[in-house]
Amino acid sequence: MFILESYTVAVLFCFITMLCWGSWANTQKLAERSWRFELFYWDYVLGIFLMSLLFAFTLGSNGESGRGFLDDLAQADSSSLRSAFIGGVIFNLANILLIAAISIAGMSVAFPVGIGIALIWGVLDNYLKVPAGNPAIIFTGVILIAIGIVVNAVAYKKLTGSTQKVSSKGLIISVIAGVLMAQFYGFVVSGMTQNFDTPAVGKLTPYTAIVIFSAGILASNVIFNTVLMRMPIAGAPVSYGDYFKGNLKSHITGILGGIIWCVGMSFSILASDKAGPAISYGLGQGAVLVAAVWGVFIWKEFKAAPKGVNALLYIMFICFFVGLSLLVYSKAA
Repeated sequence: MFILESYTVAVLFCFITMLCWGSWANTQKLAERSWRFELFYWDYVLGIFLMSLLFAFTLGSNGESGRGFLDDLAQADSSSLRSAFIGGVIFNLANILLIAAISIAGMSVAFPVGIGIALIWGVLDNYLKVPAGNPAIIFTGVILIAIGIVVNAVAYKKLTGSTQKVSSKGLIISVIAGVLMAQFYGFVVSGMTQNFDTPAVGKLTPYTAIVIFSAGILASNVIFNTVLMRMPIAGAPVSYGDYFKGNLKSHITGILGGIIWCVGMSFSILASDKAGPAISYGLGQGAVLVAAVWGVFIWKEFKAAPKGVNALLYIMFICFFVGLSLLVYSKAA
């Protein structure tokens, strides 16, 4: 199977993850004009699962390193499979709530708050499980990112206070999604081998782990999204019949969103071998910076903001940028 050979390449993969995780939600923004996010989400999940299989039968099945996908799946023990599957279930619940928050509060709010919380919690949790990098530098970077989250929340409060059009529900849902999102990566890593080149018996290679993780997303979606369709956070209930009424463009947009996210997840997991799970996860969740750029500068979500909000947004960007830079540097220090 294909694995990374250096920390430099691992960091590059982490930045690609950052771009993917910070950009996939644009597909939901494009679709929401005529397509409810509950319906969008079925195609998004399908896109994740299909992309995981494509990686498994190509990059995960060729090359001299590690174990091929089918051989790895056959030898996996139940605890490793269960761990990766549970990671998918937890991620799915968190992500459904995050997309709901995006539909209510916008990308520039939901991502920095929700994923920012997930980044802080997830980095600390993954570092405690697999220490890699200078802890003082890692934690300093995390503190700066936390400051960026607080600044973003203040900017959001000023925005909602001036327009009176946006409910605080979006902010609350973002927080809940972030707390849940922080948990999933650790479950996936726990089911994986620590050495990709010579995998441990019973443990999963990264490609198998991602397929099982994606299967957890797909299976749990039957429950989570069905409930959400009947009892939506915003708007009227929708049915399965509404899903099949969607046009080809709507379905392709959702699948594309899932593909983009899965590329990011796969690259993050591959990078964790050389960078360590804490740094790999933390850099990938730098998606908050990418998403905030999309939300502020492309989607103009703060165009009606009162005086002083733009300054807060720039402070947020600086905190995120410096914090993420410290995470990169922590491995070399």
